[in-house]
Amino acid sequence: MVRTRSWTKTRALFSGASLAALTMAVAAPAFAQQNEVEEVIVTGFRGSLQQALELKRGSATAGDTILAEDIGKFPDLNLSESIQRISGVALARDGGEGRQISVRGLGPQFTRVRINGMEALTTAGGTDASGGTNRGRSFDFNIFAADLFNSITVQKTSAAETEEGSLGATVDLRTARPLDYDGFKFVASAQASYNSLSEDSSPRAAGMISNTWADGTFGALLSLAYSKRSLLDVGASTVRWAAGDRFAPGFDALPNGAGLPTTVNPAAAANNAAYHPRFPRYDRYDQEQERLGATFALQWKPTDATELTFDYLYAKLDGSRQEQFLEAPSFSVGGACTAANVATSCGIADTNVVSSTITNGVMTAGTFDDVDLRVEDRYDELTTTFNQYSLDFSHAFSDTLKIHAVAGHSESDHQNPVQTTIIWDQFNVDGYRFDYGQGRSPLLTYGNADLTNPSAWRLTQVRMRPQSAVNTYDTVAFDGEWKPNDVLTFKAGLSWKQYEFESTELRRSNGASTNQETVIPAGVAAIATSTYAKTVTLPTEGLGVPGGSTTSWISPNYFSALTLFQLNDPTAFGGAWRMGKEPSLSNNNSVGEKDKGGFVQADWDAELAGMPFRGNIGVRYVKTEQTASGYTFLAGAPVPITVDRKYDDTLPSLNMVIEPVENFLVRFGAAQTMSRPNLGSLTPGASVSVSGSSRTVTAGNPNLDPFRAKAYDLSFEWYYQPEALLSVAFFKKEIDSFVQTLSTQTTFTGNPFGLPDSVATAACGATVGCSPSATWNFSTPINTPGGDLTGFEVSFQQPFSFLPGPLANTGIIANYTSVKSSIDYYATVGGVTTKVATNDLTGLSRKAYNLTLYYEDDKISARVSASHRDKYLTRVPGQEAGMVYDGTNETMNVDASFTYTLNDHLKFTLEGVNLTDEFQDQFNGTQDLMNFYHHTGREYLIGVRYTY
Repeated sequence: MVRTRSWTKTRALFSGASLAALTMAVAAPAFAQQNEVEEVIVTGFRGSLQQALELKRGSATAGDTILAEDIGKFPDLNLSESIQRISGVALARDGGEGRQISVRGLGPQFTRVRINGMEALTTAGGTDASGGTNRGRSFDFNIFAADLFNSITVQKTSAAETEEGSLGATVDLRTARPLDYDGFKFVASAQASYNSLSEDSSPRAAGMISNTWADGTFGALLSLAYSKRSLLDVGASTVRWAAGDRFAPGFDALPNGAGLPTTVNPAAAANNAAYHPRFPRYDRYDQEQERLGATFALQWKPTDATELTFDYLYAKLDGSRQEQFLEAPSFSVGGACTAANVATSCGIADTNVVSSTITNGVMTAGTFDDVDLRVEDRYDELTTTFNQYSLDFSHAFSDTLKIHAVAGHSESDHQNPVQTTIIWDQFNVDGYRFDYGQGRSPLLTYGNADLTNPSAWRLTQVRMRPQSAVNTYDTVAFDGEWKPNDVLTFKAGLSWKQYEFESTELRRSNGASTNQETVIPAGVAAIATSTYAKTVTLPTEGLGVPGGSTTSWISPNYFSALTLFQLNDPTAFGGAWRMGKEPSLSNNNSVGEKDKGGFVQADWDAELAGMPFRGNIGVRYVKTEQTASGYTFLAGAPVPITVDRKYDDTLPSLNMVIEPVENFLVRFGAAQTMSRPNLGSLTPGASVSVSGSSRTVTAGNPNLDPFRAKAYDLSFEWYYQPEALLSVAFFKKEIDSFVQTLSTQTTFTGNPFGLPDSVATAACGATVGCSPSATWNFSTPINTPGGDLTGFEVSFQQPFSFLPGPLANTGIIANYTSVKSSIDYYATVGGVTTKVATNDLTGLSRKAYNLTLYYEDDKISARVSASHRDKYLTRVPGQEAGMVYDGTNETMNVDASFTYTLNDHLKFTLEGVNLTDEFQDQFNGTQDLMNFYHHTGREYLIGVRYTY
């Protein structure tokens, strides 16, 4: 919607001829030669873009903002998909929607999130390919519906008044408040969504009601958002690729018709040297998801000088996921064959290579005899509940003296109470074949296997792994500002924050660490597999499955087994389903942090040689008191270990903005930043083992120092007409410390990881020469040198109001980010720590861009948005021996929306999400070997929005 009025504008003079020429080639008609032009005052989507530009322009720090009109009208399933449209932000998806973000090449663990001014952390559970249960500091944005928030700000440079904890960016989320609106406000929307792959329809709804009383001095607001999704997530996976000799004794150690040799058949050398898929398989995930969110706010502003705000935010993400696989595990099972296991689970030693195709050291295809097959049915129930309440107070004693305080509590409680997998195996199948030479989806055939007969399968495992991750924050902060004159403002503040993290995981247990998942009670083994069987069919639409592949198989049915096996009764079948933490001690841990900090800062707004010049300079100090707890075994029993430590950081910062000519800004920022170590690296739990003269300890390191970096930012912003921007930003981060897991040798006595000598003594037993005072090999996370990260961003925003007719209602928003880094990666080989690679920081995409084309008039608002992210590395070196790295390939997501305004109250919407049906494509090594290739289909939404 557009209104116009006369506006006097002084034509901007800009001496940078090359930049001016580039922009004027696009926007030349906007630069009329007359002094009298028209200012375009816009509402709706274009109005929110203009407001966001004004916030960006007025800020002393570098950053970007999305306002409610953007969020409410972009076809976004959750918050992260809204944030991805900001320059420098790259999105990682899971289950068909965005989950975590990286900013300027720094992964999600380096991005700090505040909600209504308070730090918070939400975590969820995902598939194994996407990291499973989030036990780190990465914020899972998929907990929240975008409808709950009316502004998102990504602050990319630091200021002393901004709390510490980020190397990448600070993301501020703000929920709606009643005094944002004038009097009574009611908004409601309803949508129906349809997924092209699952062919299911699901509802989405949101509503807000707000009102003010007492001459607009008191207000209350309530908002709700609900969505439900039923989707399929299907594709192929391999877990990883590995060489045959990685699983000694390798292929063909037991040729057909032979006895039980102890050495590998020499003819198998080439096959054993080549990389092969560890678990060649197709996968089907059936997922159900419900997202419910609510906000409640009270505001009291008795005078212009005093304001008190209470905010409450609730979010709950409920879901279930059933994962079904048909796979060949024998390619990943080593060990010598015996007379007892050769007929069952001998593995790779009994796997005969009938024929193979090896290209550049990779076995891309092969036919095999004596292959063991497996079908799995895994069922997860997952829920994350988030609660945050806060009280925010501000008061101005005068025009020159103001105070502000905030206090509150947040808790993210993720529970995965059911994670149960029922596994059947079928042994010694002949004529099995895989072929990965035809694309990302392989040809898989199963020779003489009987895939549809339940009696051909044997129950071999029952896995039960319930787990949880709980994060809580308590925050109190107070600050004040004094403005002695029109130029200077002095600020100072104190803050106290307490953070608690606790993680649990249980498994089937007999009180020791021994894996009980392969122990099948006789009474359960006697139950006919046909009584808990089902048929699984793989939807192949868009997957590119080669002709001849098997896409239907028989599988165990978890829901039938649940009743037949009495899985909910820990006393059933002689206590077979007893649960305990002993087999998974490493995931039973906690971290607590108390942060006491303060800052001083001076802001200025003046002129320098006749040019507007503003900014801030300051320093923040913070002291962290850390408590980390975990478990290790002592005499066969788990023993808790707790380690305390303290450290502090002094973090100076500087931000400057100068306007050498009208509407052209130059920004500079410099700061010392820090980000605390990831939680899994800090916990002191340990695994201690002794084998002959080998004494090893695998443990966390509660003495890790934070990631620390020096950050520099230089940007140029040209606001050459209303609603328009052309900007270039250059940034550099000198990462002084990094964290990698390496081996060191030291005595057990006096070790820095909090492990008592009694643990070593118990592990040594009667082993000669073994004692706490002997030299042990510790494999732990340690601080290593970091490296440099550099890059640039280009942003362009332009309404095409100079075009004729309806084209005058169109416009473009575009940004491009280029990042590179140089990090030294180390590994310990033969007891010697060696640099094995210099490569990009994990999580860094070298290129990313976003493009939105829009049209908006009084009746119609339409947009098409594209988001591209280059491939990025997830692990260096790769998890499998010999792999240089693991990573995720590039993505291009296209979304679209169309809104028709019937009148001032009623609008109709049509939206499309993931119109490219983009695949989640993970790989191993420089050879780009597929290890996970899944898609979830396109999403279409039709709806109505009512406003009063």
